[in-house]
Amino acid sequence: MHLKRYTVEPGSKVRLGKIDPGDTSGFKGDKGEGEKAIDSITGKLDPLQELLYAEHKHRLLVVLQGMDSSGKDGTIRRVFEGVNPEGVRVAHFGKPSAEELDHDYLWRAHRQVPAKGEIVIFNRSHYESVLVERVHELVPEDVWSKRYRQIVDFERMLSEEGTTILKFFLHIDKKEQAKRFQDRLKDPTKHWKFSYLDYNERAYWKDYTNAYEDALERTSTGEAPWYIVPSNHPWFRDLVVSQAIVKALESLGMKYPKLDSAKAGMASGGESS
Repeated sequence: MHLKRYTVEPGSKVRLGKIDPGDTSGFKGDKGEGEKAIDSITGKLDPLQELLYAEHKHRLLVVLQGMDSSGKDGTIRRVFEGVNPEGVRVAHFGKPSAEELDHDYLWRAHRQVPAKGEIVIFNRSHYESVLVERVHELVPEDVWSKRYRQIVDFERMLSEEGTTILKFFLHIDKKEQAKRFQDRLKDPTKHWKFSYLDYNERAYWKDYTNAYEDALERTSTGEAPWYIVPSNHPWFRDLVVSQAIVKALESLGMKYPKLDSAKAGMASGGESS
């Protein structure tokens, strides 16, 4: 699978209506083969995450965005199911608190970015400020229109300070979203996930699509690329996301720290005494 086909090239135009959310053509196989491929790829993630944590040099930020029910929670469960919880953290961005509203819109995101050796997954993110706040006119256009540049500057700073940033837009269509909402209503174990507020947001589908297209076009950079991930098929979504994460970690050229000679000497001396 070539990840480039899902990458938003800096400066390129994005028209989500022309991208098939049910596409699986980047993978030669069916769901069964896809699940095996995911197992193989995520099997590489655990030792890479341990190496990242041990080396204590790099940071990884994974941003997940998408329409309601696009599979952000499911992606996190499937892709990171085998990693050691130490050094991996999920930050969820819902409605801002009173404290968060007292600060600039990036404040709550900056508080959650990864430390050295850490992987942090943003379930929704600072992009809500050019999505929800734009669609529902919570701030005027002359405010949200400046935020694309500010977000690019923010992410560039994180990158220059040693953070690898991967951003995934989980792309589903309106029909698939309706099906997933119905599945939540039919399954008692998923009732807790159903929200009439989410369902009512379907009336703003076109507005959200326009907002996402602008965000994807204006904030996909070499330092922090966006991937548009066809997500009508959860197995394919997880395959693309896991492959991108593993490839990014492998590219860091990480190595386990060498044993400090002074500490080794102390340990050896302690045993001999």
